[in-house]
Amino acid sequence: MKNEANKTFKSMGLDMSTGVKLFLAQVVNTKSIPFPVMSADYWPEEKKRALVRDAEKALRDFKSGKIKGYDNVEEMHREILGR
Repeated sequence: MKNEANKTFKSMGLDMSTGVKLFLAQVVNTKSIPFPVMSADYWPEEKKRALVRDAEKALRDFKSGKIKGYDNVEEMHREILGR
């Protein structure tokens, strides 16, 4: 994680120390953590809604014959790869 942060700071022309100081200055200025803190498995509501919309559309398209389904992955690969 430290190496990735260092690469990111370098891409912005900053060193690690300056990047950390900027973060700490924002904590002091806002009296909060300057970004939303959430669990690793958190999905924003809009992303959840978009996923449901996409799944519903795929199901409608499948039922209408607009897209094809497969019985297994091998069948799908054969058709896609033409083998």
